[in-house]
Amino acid sequence: EPLATRRPFCRSRSMSVIPATNSLVKYDNPVLIARTTDKKSSRARVKSDKLSATLNQSLQATIAAGGPAVPTPPRTVKLPPVEQKREKETEDVLNSILPPREYSESGQLWVQQVSSTPATRLDVVKLQEQLDAKLQQRQARETGICPVRRELYSQCFDELIRQVTLECAERGLLLLRVRDEIRMTIAAYQTLYESSVAFGMRKALQAEQGKTDMENKIVQLQGEKKELEAAVASLKAKCDDIERREAERRQAEERKHAEEMQFLKRTNQQLKTQLESILAPAKK
Repeated sequence: EPLATRRPFCRSRSMSVIPATNSLVKYDNPVLIARTTDKKSSRARVKSDKLSATLNQSLQATIAAGGPAVPTPPRTVKLPPVEQKREKETEDVLNSILPPREYSESGQLWVQQVSSTPATRLDVVKLQEQLDAKLQQRQARETGICPVRRELYSQCFDELIRQVTLECAERGLLLLRVRDEIRMTIAAYQTLYESSVAFGMRKALQAEQGKTDMENKIVQLQGEKKELEAAVASLKAKCDDIERREAERRQAEERKHAEEMQFLKRTNQQLKTQLESILAPAKK
């Protein structure tokens, strides 16, 4: 097919698409895009221009010679059938939902359009079997987060959208909205998960750094504790020494005081006895 007929479809040259044989979505046979089509079409256009110029010159020469002028027949515009127009609209909607894909193989650029063949019950059963086979072949996990399982179910959902769109375009567009909403929700959850993982990693690093600082502080406090315990032991030893010396001094003072009291009592008794002996003869 000419390249000009392929331009309305969106193409992405920067992305290499996998052929449709690895996808659950049903595609038509790939079409090779010839890069020399523009040159060929330009050459054909030049030839047609030369031919029309030659015909115009001959027509003008005939008119100038007085010959009968050839009337130009009116153009009749033929309207397309209603069914063909409806199929065209359905194909446009289908191409807007699932755009054609491009992939490179052996230096050639191939284009695949989504198949516009209606699906039967057998196609749905075959789709289910292909889904189960690919899940087992690619070893997709049955539970939890699995990108492989998500990709395969996304392809299966796109194929169901294709089948429904061929029957009812409005229903297919509604399913497209549902698919986009699901993808947007999953993308939001993925962003939330990535931000939570980054937050957790940041908190873990902060906790690790805080743990190191805390360990250093614990070591410092333990050293200070040992120093204080040594100071307490030294002061306690000094207190015991002071108490022992004060006890010895008090005992020495008590002994000295007792001796002085005994000495004073004996002296008082002697003086009393002497005084009584002196006063006794005077009374006689």
